[in-house]
Parts: sequence; C-alpha cells; structure tokens
Amino acid sequence: MGMSERLIGTWKLISVKARDLDTGEERDAWGPNPKGYINYAPDGRVMVINARGGRTKPKGPAPTPQEAADLFQGMLAYAGSYSVNGDTVTHHVDVSWNETWTGADMVRIAKFDGDRVHLSTRPTPDPVNGRISVRTMTWERFKPDGQK
Repeated sequence: MGMSERLIGTWKLISVKARDLDTGEERDAWGPNPKGYINYAPDGRVMVINARGGRTKPKGPAPTPQEAADLFQGMLAYAGSYSVNGDTVTHHVDVSWNETWTGADMVRIAKFDGDRVHLSTRPTPDPVNGRISVRTMTWERFKPDGQK
C-alpha cells in the first residue's frame, strides 16, 4: 500500500513538538493536550483544524477583542488539495484561518508508526520565536468510540 492510500481517513492530533536545531531543545508547541483533526479524502482534499490545549472560554456570550485575539492565536484551520511524492506530502492551501497561508504549500515529511503518522516540517523559522526548528505533528488514526 502506498503512502497516499495509508493517509486516507481521519486522524486525531496527539502532540505538536518543536525541536530547535541550534540547541536541540524540544517543546510542546501547542501545549500538553492539543486538540485537532486532519482528514485526507480519496478525492485528494485535505482539511485540518487544531486548537492549543487549555484555551480559555470567553467570559461573556461574545469574546472581547483580546479574548478573540487569544482564541485566534490558539488555533489553526485550513483546507486544500494534497499531493504525495515518496515520503513527502504537500498540502496546497486554498482556504485558511490565516490569509498568509492561503495559496501556500505546506510540505510535511511523513513517518508511519503503527496507527500513528508523524508529519514533520522541513527546517524553517519557528512561528513563535523565529529560530530554525522542525515541528512534528503526531496524529493517531481516528476510531469512533467503541471501535478497536
């Protein structure tokens, strides 16, 4: 089975690790309990939504401007097509929560480990601190409750 076939389906986010290439330091880039899903469809489309662990709900029925900014910075969402070349999967983003990603290609190196797939960036500036790092998102194949 090729990588395209192995990717198809829904995956639940387990962790997001950022490893600084200069220091080797690794951190939980989205906190200890991030939430999220990625879906690779057989028609070549990908959809992603992630939220940082421990996000705070607004105090009122609508978020204040600061609460809205904090919520925006604690999530990401995008969709587009995807292509596979060897162990590389590229997400071709055509809609995103952050317009800087719309029209961009998100290149990930995939490594499978049982029911998990690790998708790693190439060495690039970390969006938090600007240092060159590799971010690895670990996903587990989604199984509805009660399914083994």
